[in-house]
Amino acid sequence: MGRIIYEIIGTIDPMKVLQLGKFYPIRGGVEKVMYDLMLGLSETGVHCDMLCASTEDHAAGTIKINEFANLFVVPTQLSLAATKLAPAMISRLRNIAKQYDIIHVHHPDPMACLALFLSGYKGKVLLHWHSDILKQKVLLKAYAPLQRWLIKRADRILGTTPKYVSESPFLQKVQHKTGYIPIGVEPLQPEAALVEKIQKRYPGKKIIFSLGRLVSYKGYEYLIKAALKLSDDYCVVIGGKGPLQQSLEALIVERGLQQKVFLVGYIPDEEIPAYFAAANQFCLPSILKTEAFAIVQIEAMSCGRPVVSTDIPGSGVSWVNQDGESGLIAPIEDANALAEKILQIGEDDERYQRLAAGAKNRYNTCFTRVEMVKVCLGYYQEVL
Repeated sequence: MGRIIYEIIGTIDPMKVLQLGKFYPIRGGVEKVMYDLMLGLSETGVHCDMLCASTEDHAAGTIKINEFANLFVVPTQLSLAATKLAPAMISRLRNIAKQYDIIHVHHPDPMACLALFLSGYKGKVLLHWHSDILKQKVLLKAYAPLQRWLIKRADRILGTTPKYVSESPFLQKVQHKTGYIPIGVEPLQPEAALVEKIQKRYPGKKIIFSLGRLVSYKGYEYLIKAALKLSDDYCVVIGGKGPLQQSLEALIVERGLQQKVFLVGYIPDEEIPAYFAAANQFCLPSILKTEAFAIVQIEAMSCGRPVVSTDIPGSGVSWVNQDGESGLIAPIEDANALAEKILQIGEDDERYQRLAAGAKNRYNTCFTRVEMVKVCLGYYQEVL
């Protein structure tokens, strides 16, 4: 990959970068972006380290990733309001901050912001604005002064889509220094035998796949209700676990959909590509701006699967999935509209093939890891 990047942007001046924030092991979207940037940048010969807090009782320490990348994991002392409190991050950053030309801090992460504030670092700061703080109102009230400092301190503020940063109420006064880096992932590599095995579980069906935590903002109740409008040629397969599992199972029974909607629970990482490939379409029924980007959309696109997503106010989801190009977009909280969009794709072979090709092309053009690293390097060179 490094050779490709060099061919695109030419010779890179020596620089040393630190990705700062979130957790290890990698589970969520923010830390995956951090980790993939570290991998991609280091593979180009840019020295890029990552400093984060432990989770799931993972041991603290230093992990050497390659010649140009180290992962520094500090212990978490306490979890509060979905925030990992890791005081060791402060002392660790103070000790190493001066080594870096750029600190690339990922938001929202109050612990990372506090560590940067106390580090005494005088170099360039890129603020990666993955999402606003929406649910933790008490946390936001306490964090607001630090957040304002971070916004002011940042040399550039980068979202994952242009729509999110342009509409965030926290960034309206700093639009002159905003930009965006679309998330990029490596293409999924499904195992053919496993794809066939999954399809045999639902013989003769057009599989509508969805994947995510079973929580309210994901809008799964609307996808389940949408199944009522689909013929018996279709089935809906939802992967993931979460606190709404029992209520969603009850809804499936209440609507008599036990033979059409399947909650398959946790899917191991190595099996996820096969589920995308086994499906005919991917559906993202989310209803709140908490869903800022949805990496699952671009994973589906990498497999050439059309996406049905929702038009969430203020979110970048409907920028990622372009209506009529890589899939179709329905209004939020509208089961009938979701079903209509699924059928518009599933019942028209010409449209299906056009959107499938469009999904693959949009992934290749916008959402590869190579493209993410290339855009990121452009911002680094701009601020140095």
